[in-house]
Formats: sequence, structure tokens, C-alpha cells
Amino acid sequence: MTTEPSSKPLSSSPPPLPSAPSPSPAGRPPGPEITYGECRQCGTLIAGLDGRYSCGVCGWVNHHSEGHRPLPRAEDDADHNKARGAGGNRLSGA
Repeated sequence: MTTEPSSKPLSSSPPPLPSAPSPSPAGRPPGPEITYGECRQCGTLIAGLDGRYSCGVCGWVNHHSEGHRPLPRAEDDADHNKARGAGGNRLSGA
């Protein structure tokens, strides 16, 4: 007995995304959103965060300013001052 290949085509489209991200319970803005696009150099379907993409096939990346929202500042990171230490530069000193 032979089986014929499925006639259903493979889908190259990404899974549907929610219409709007919901705010986090603590009232902070929602985290990064996974977005999908097409590589402008080789056409591969790629996923990124908030509209910022990097293609693993050909190495193309889009400019950070093309994202859907501004990048967070280093000062907004809770670990920013911990990494710098008392001297101000984490690479200097002992």
C-alpha cells in the first residue's frame, strides 16, 4: 500500500499575533513583541523583536530606528548601576 503526499501546502506565514498587547500586572509597559517580516536581501521569513530584524541566512539586519517603539535607555535597566560599580566604569580598576 502506498501513501500519497499531502496536497496541503506548507504555510510560510507566521502565526497570528494578538491585536494589542495587554499591560503587565504591575502597570509597567508590556515587554517586547515578537514580529515577523521578510529579509530584504534574500527573502527569508524572519522573526524579530518590535520590528527589529536580523537574518540568520544571509546576515542582513535592519536599522534600529525602524523598530515599532523606542529602545529603552541604559539608565532604565535595573542592573545598569550594579554593572558599573562605584568607580563608574566596569572595565577599569582591579
